Amino acid sequence: MIDLPKNKKIILFDGICNLCNSAVTIVIKQDKKNTFLFAAIQSKKGKEIIDYLEIDIVKIDAIILYEPGVSYEVKSTAALKIMNDFGQFWQLTKLLWVFPKGFRNQMYDFIAKNRYKWFGKKEACMIPTNDLKSKFLD
Repeated sequence: MIDLPKNKKIILFDGICNLCNSAVTIVIKQDKKNTFLFAAIQSKKGKEIIDYLEIDIVKIDAIILYEPGVSYEVKSTAALKIMNDFGQFWQLTKLLWVFPKGFRNQMYDFIAKNRYKWFGKKEACMIPTNDLKSKFLD
């Protein structure tokens, strides 16, 4: 069993992807309730969680939202659940639930497949600033 906070939702993301890092920055800014913690899938803690959940990240190239002791979600469902926690205009993203999961995931996969080509990637994972270290598991 992995020692994780039970009162937080954990977002596992591709730490070298520029799009993913930008999304993490947005989530941090919108996380007014301090709900989320983050771990790059390339990090030690990220790998531990992925191994614990028995997720094959070669087959599932996606964001993962993990609620310890509850469940985990991937791809579009994870993204929508994250956005649904925000207020204001983000509530409009609830309309996207009307689309079937298969369709949503096809769109997600198309973007994920092209993310490095469109947005680029870093040589190494982002290192959080001192102000943001408490939002990351390692």
